[in-house]
Amino acid sequence: MPEFGLLGRSLKHSFSQTYFSQKFHSLGLADYRYELFELADMNELPALLAAHPQLRGLNVTIPYKEQIWPFLNEVAASAARVGAVNVVEFRAGGQLVGHNTDYIGFRDSLRALLPNPVPAGLRALVLGSGGASKAVEVALRELEIGFWTVSRNPLGPGLTYDELTPQLIREHLLIINATPLGTFPDVADYPPLPYEALTPQHYLHDLVYNPAETEFMRRGLAAGTQVKNGFDMLCRQAEAAWNIWHQQA
Repeated sequence: MPEFGLLGRSLKHSFSQTYFSQKFHSLGLADYRYELFELADMNELPALLAAHPQLRGLNVTIPYKEQIWPFLNEVAASAARVGAVNVVEFRAGGQLVGHNTDYIGFRDSLRALLPNPVPAGLRALVLGSGGASKAVEVALRELEIGFWTVSRNPLGPGLTYDELTPQLIREHLLIINATPLGTFPDVADYPPLPYEALTPQHYLHDLVYNPAETEFMRRGLAAGTQVKNGFDMLCRQAEAAWNIWHQQA
């Protein structure tokens, strides 16, 4: 019985199990299973693998996209480019190969949100500095969109939230929430921005997909901005993950 699953610390918000279970059903793969694996610590991974010898692939989410690296035998070019892993491929002989499909999912989701061609001179603010943020940064470079990262760390390479003036918001018409702020069940949370500076010319892309409309998005809608949640990205990255696994299944 081929088994797949999602690896993370808290998976109450996840839609991956539903997504892949429906996909297996639609493909007539009745013996395929997709499970949720909550680990309190990444060091529990070897025991998990030993207990599930039928595993053929894993998705990886917060906070393990970077912590899983030492447990892999190899990393594909996509993961090396991003510096984070969200898909693990199981090869013959128990070899684990890390991939990143987040950046593919985000890149193609963002293309669907923005005008084609991408407006010249468009600049972005990327909220967050974790594994999801790294995938966003790679996609933005590929699309030739300049950006600043924003985090709470005053010693980080980008900006802090305290430095986000209304003028900076007006100069950056694309704002991407790559943090978990606003994810179910903490739906009242949102990134601390001067939302009063948003205009109808802005685009807000939230990587959060549960709830479908976050407080970040609601505040953008109130200013007339165009908004998008992370569900389209989830579907696109999941399809890219399935293409990797299906070659080995």
